[in-house]
Amino acid sequence: MKRRVSFHTLGCKLNFSESSTFAREFEACGYERVGVNDQADVCVINSCSVTEHADKKCRNIIRKLHRRNPNAIIAVTGCYAQLKPQEVAAIDGVDIVLGNNYKGDLVKAVLEIEKAAEAKVLCCPYDDISRFFAAYSSGDRSRSFLKVQDGCDYKCAYCTIHYARGASRNMPIADIVAQAEKVAATGLKEIVITGINTGDFGRTTGEKFIDLLRALNDVEGIERYRISSIEPNLLTDEIIEFCAASPKFQHHFHIPLQSGSNRILGLMRRRYTAEKYAERIEKVRSLMPDVFIGVDVITGFPGESDEDFEQTYSLLERLKPSFLHIFPFSERPNTPAIDMPDKVPASVSSARAARLDELCNKLHADFCSEAVGGEAEVLFESTVRGGMMSGYTGNYVRVKAPLRRDLIDRICCVKLLSMDENHDILAEILE
Repeated sequence: MKRRVSFHTLGCKLNFSESSTFAREFEACGYERVGVNDQADVCVINSCSVTEHADKKCRNIIRKLHRRNPNAIIAVTGCYAQLKPQEVAAIDGVDIVLGNNYKGDLVKAVLEIEKAAEAKVLCCPYDDISRFFAAYSSGDRSRSFLKVQDGCDYKCAYCTIHYARGASRNMPIADIVAQAEKVAATGLKEIVITGINTGDFGRTTGEKFIDLLRALNDVEGIERYRISSIEPNLLTDEIIEFCAASPKFQHHFHIPLQSGSNRILGLMRRRYTAEKYAERIEKVRSLMPDVFIGVDVITGFPGESDEDFEQTYSLLERLKPSFLHIFPFSERPNTPAIDMPDKVPASVSSARAARLDELCNKLHADFCSEAVGGEAEVLFESTVRGGMMSGYTGNYVRVKAPLRRDLIDRICCVKLLSMDENHDILAEILE
C-alpha cells in the first residue's frame, strides 16, 4: 500500500510553486498525494512568517495535524522554520524542521526518518542561505506558479524576508524557459511568474528581467503570463511597454506601495517616493487603460501620524487601484522597526485598516463594473460551486458561468452580463 503525504501551504505564491514541486518529488518516490483533510503518513507544512499571525497559524495547523494523524511524520519547512527552528521543533508532533536552504532535501529527510527514526533535523543559520530550489506548480490549479527568483537584497525596516530567504539569486533564463516548457507540456495555459523580489531577477547570472520576459513569451503552448508582484522602482518603461505590446502578458500588475507618505516610506527604507509610485501607475495606465492594479498597504507603522495616513488614503483615492491588500503593522523580531519610537496603538492601526478596506470595496466594485456589457476571454477553472464554474479575465475580473465541464482549463470568449454583490461577473459563453 502506498504511503500517503499531504501538503499544507501558507503564504506567498512562491510557497505554492515549491509545495507542488515537493509533491512531484514524493510521487516519484512512490507516495500518494492526499488532500489536506485526509489521513496521511507524512504531513508537510510549507510555512510563512511575514506576520505574527502567520506564525500562529502554522502552530495551530501543526497541532491540528498531530491530533488527526498522531503517528504521521510532520515536516515543517519555509520561512517560519528558517527563522525560528527551535521554536518549531519544540511543538509536539514535529519530526523534521528544514529551513529554506535545505528544501531540496525534504524527501531525503523523510525517508531517513522513516528508516531509522532519527532525531529532529534543524535548519541552517539564516546567513547560510545560498541554494536555489527550482520550483513550479502543476496539477493544483488552472495556472502554474513558476519560480524565477528567490531572496531579497532590500532590507525594508519591517521585513524579515532577507533573513528568511537570503540574498537575491536566480537560475539562468535558459533553465527557467525549460521549466516553462514542462508546464506547457502538462496542458496548462497560464503561468504566474513568481519570486521574492521578482523584478530583481538576474543578480546571479547577470541577465535582465526583461530578457526573461521576452524568452518566456516565445514558449509555445503558454497563452497567458502574469507577473505576481514587482517593486515600483524595478517596473521600468521597457517592461511596461513590452507587457502592453505582448498578447500573452496580461494587463495585471501587483505593485506594493506600503505608504503614501514620503516620511514613512523613508522610515520603512523603501526605494521610491509617493510621486515616483504615482508616475509608474500613470505610465502603466497610459498603455493599458483596462489594467488591474493590486496594491499592498501597511497601516500603523511606527511614527505614522494621522496626516501620514491621510496622505496614503488620498493617494490611493486619486490613483484608484483595483484592489488593496491591507496589513496592520506587525512587529517582527530583529527588524529595525521593532526599536522605532512612536508606536501606533493597535486600535488606531485597525481603524485605519478598516477605512482602507471600505475604500478597497468601492474601488474593486468600480473596476469590475466597468467590464459589464463587454466581451472578454476567460480561463475557467476546476472549482465548481452551485452548478457554476468560475475563472478570470486577462485583467483579473472574476467571472461565473453555468458549468460546462468541456470548458474547464480552457480559455473561451464570454459576454459579461451583470455584477453580483461579491463583484463577480455573471457571463454567457459565446460559441
